[in-house]
Amino acid sequence: MQIHLTAAPPSDIRLHARVINQGAAITGLDAAFVEGAAASRFTGRAGQVFEGFATTAGVLRRIALVGAGDATAAERRANLEYAGAALTAKYLTSGESTMVLDLGQAGLSADEAAAVLLGLRLRAWRHDAYRTRLAADKRPSLTTAHVIGAPEGTAAAWEREAALASGVEFTRGLVTEPANIIYPATFVAACETAFAGTGAEITVLGEAEMAALGMGALVGVGLGSERESKLLAIRWNGGAAGEKPTVFVGKGVTFDTGGISLKPPPGMEDMKWDMGGAGAVAGAMLALVTRKAKANIIGVMGLVENMPDGKAQRPGDIVTTMSGQTVEVLNTDAEGRLVLCDALHWAQEQYHPARIVDLATLTGAMIISLGNEYGGMFANDDTLATQLTTAGQTSGDKLWRMPLGPNYDKLIDSPVADIKNVGPREAGSITAAQFLQRFIKDGTPWAHLDIAGMVWSNKPGHTWDKGATGYGVRLLDQFVRDVLES
Repeated sequence: MQIHLTAAPPSDIRLHARVINQGAAITGLDAAFVEGAAASRFTGRAGQVFEGFATTAGVLRRIALVGAGDATAAERRANLEYAGAALTAKYLTSGESTMVLDLGQAGLSADEAAAVLLGLRLRAWRHDAYRTRLAADKRPSLTTAHVIGAPEGTAAAWEREAALASGVEFTRGLVTEPANIIYPATFVAACETAFAGTGAEITVLGEAEMAALGMGALVGVGLGSERESKLLAIRWNGGAAGEKPTVFVGKGVTFDTGGISLKPPPGMEDMKWDMGGAGAVAGAMLALVTRKAKANIIGVMGLVENMPDGKAQRPGDIVTTMSGQTVEVLNTDAEGRLVLCDALHWAQEQYHPARIVDLATLTGAMIISLGNEYGGMFANDDTLATQLTTAGQTSGDKLWRMPLGPNYDKLIDSPVADIKNVGPREAGSITAAQFLQRFIKDGTPWAHLDIAGMVWSNKPGHTWDKGATGYGVRLLDQFVRDVLES
């Protein structure tokens, strides 16, 4: 959606919308409209929409009021995003192509105004590329919003949030595309296109290069696929020269059949989004690079396809990781940790980071634990954990900290190798995190985010439709704002 800040929008636009705080008086409209809003119990609660028609300056307009909630609420920013998103949800397929959005009566700051616009844009994202028979009244029509009454400074605030929206949209696109379209090579190509001319540095390793470095775990996962595995790194040097970078690492299994440990067929189509961690890292990097973040940040993505083939690794195989540790592969469907362990070690060897955060749709056990409300966080550093938790609360990409401990670690000791890639049924998400922790160097602050329940939604949310949510992009962007740019 195109958003224009203006003092004088085109005069022929029929749809006009206003943001109204909860309990605020409705002014400047005819009495019949105001009475209709009251009769419909419109109070201005967050996301509430009332629509009617009113004559203004002798012209009949389609008028919408959207509630911004209590102006003093702790969740003010989220409520404002919800207000913008609620307008998009109502009018995206309404037949209206253009909206005038009036922010002048809500008493907003520039950042608050930008929050409304962020919700407006994020809720407009859809992926209809393959829907050739979509009925006319189901097709998106709303493409443009002219914003009036925005406070001073909104343009700069919106420029920053628009970069964030671009990152979220990029992630949603990667996650939504089917596996015959997005696989390791095309994921890389999409990033090369998106980052062209931005000043970001891109590094790509193929299977031969990874094998030469000793990445037996990552390479082993992709042996059964005709698609070559890749390791992708995107580097942005926006901070002080010589300052150690922060590294984000993403699991990028572009399709996960489970390999020889084949998944049940029902629901397997969802495994196109098993690259949601890598997608989130790519989108976050795009947001940060687009807004020229004042920080040194690197995104590393391990990209593979896990297929059952005559060349695929088998349960019982033993692989040697880049770190030198050996892994007994008991279940080829516990492949994400095999991808991440080599990616994590390579990132530490290559970049010597100040801190490292990995994101992965790693375990179904995390969905059982936290459902679709929180990503699970495991961390070896309390300060980093607190920083990420705060960023999650601010951005809306919420996290819940889970435990690590030596007693859990014992559950993945192997009798024939250094480590096995699965433990017992209980504590499945924790043992997966314990596995990854073995590849983190002493003294390196690290957090593992298991986002299995968050990257895809079977129902609309406030700022997304059904499907890819873009989870993780806003979290990482907010973390950079709070910790690296403060």
